[in-house]
Amino acid sequence: MAAAFRDEWGRIVAALIGRTGDWDLSEECAQEAFAEALRRWPSDGVPDRPGAWLTTVAKNRAIDRLRRERRGAELLEQAASTGGEVETMEEPDVDESGIEDDRLRLIFTCCHPALPLEGRVALTLRTLAGLTTAEIARAFLVPEPTMAKRLVRAKGKIAGARIPYRVPPAHLLPERTGGVLAVLYLLFNEGYAASGGPELIRAQLCDEAIRLARALSTLMPDEPEAAGLLALMLFHHSRRRARSDAAGDLVTLEDQDRTRWDRAEIDEAHARLDAALRHGQAGPYQLQAAIAACHTDAADVADTDWAQIASLYELLAEVVPSPVVALNRAVAIAMARELDDGLEVIDELEASGELAGYHLLHAARADLLRRLGRDDDAAVAYRRALELAGSDAERRFLSRRLAEVGGSL
Repeated sequence: MAAAFRDEWGRIVAALIGRTGDWDLSEECAQEAFAEALRRWPSDGVPDRPGAWLTTVAKNRAIDRLRRERRGAELLEQAASTGGEVETMEEPDVDESGIEDDRLRLIFTCCHPALPLEGRVALTLRTLAGLTTAEIARAFLVPEPTMAKRLVRAKGKIAGARIPYRVPPAHLLPERTGGVLAVLYLLFNEGYAASGGPELIRAQLCDEAIRLARALSTLMPDEPEAAGLLALMLFHHSRRRARSDAAGDLVTLEDQDRTRWDRAEIDEAHARLDAALRHGQAGPYQLQAAIAACHTDAADVADTDWAQIASLYELLAEVVPSPVVALNRAVAIAMARELDDGLEVIDELEASGELAGYHLLHAARADLLRRLGRDDDAAVAYRRALELAGSDAERRFLSRRLAEVGGSL
């Protein structure tokens, strides 16, 4: 059931929203479908096509609810007058977007410009991508209750302002592209480095994000950031087989067997990035892809061009001034120059409190302290990182590092 929920939730809710236009109704009916599965599957057995079974149940629940509600009566009357059948819940016949992929079309629909960028991205991740509120909160570095309130406000604005849930025509797609890019980026990130749970990599999320990024790049061949985002995903995805050992434990970039990297994906990523950069409009996804390229181009860790990486992070910080970018830049400075230089920047970030709940800040600080031979200080930082880390694989890795510096839990 857990696998079915992970794989099918987003698809089911997306299908229902696309057909009813009602966010809350769609989520409630999807929940009822899963509850029905919990009751029936243990005795009846799991269907050959669990996704189709769940979708059918959820659609039937939605039809029943629409019939009972005033809005449902209006829809039924409208359908009758046009010869339509509500029971089939067909997609509208008119679609002027030019988007062939059903999921991508719904993401564009969800990323309505009337909502703040963060709100539309968070709502899309929750409703269509199926990420939990906790996972979205970690992506935005805010407490879960804060994110829950933001999601409620976003839905409230949609209902209060009567924002229509319809596929935008082609000429309105550009105003929604930024939100769509952010959705795909965060979806891939959650797949590539799971924020919680037993898995280091959630392969299904990675594959879906890459598939959607390909569809977006095909839809918008002249949008350099779409190509840049796809390149970024491919560079990271090319290293997936080397990121964990046989026991499923995390292997750092420094210690990875680079012969296990997917060279075909790296070559494609380079081609996508080169095509994007020829536009002369280097945005944040292109810059991040260029940083990832520096890592994949190095024959071994000693060959890594840390000076170039630090320079690229400086450019990225000008485009996207965020504390996470500043943290990554600090690590690059430490590796390119002196460890103490990077540690000084990280200490300033820690003092600011901007990344107080971000486990990677404390993990990065611990790593630099370990390299400097300051084991006692490193142990303190590793313990703090352990307190904040969400995934089991990361916690096991941090525990091993803590033991290496003579610390204990």
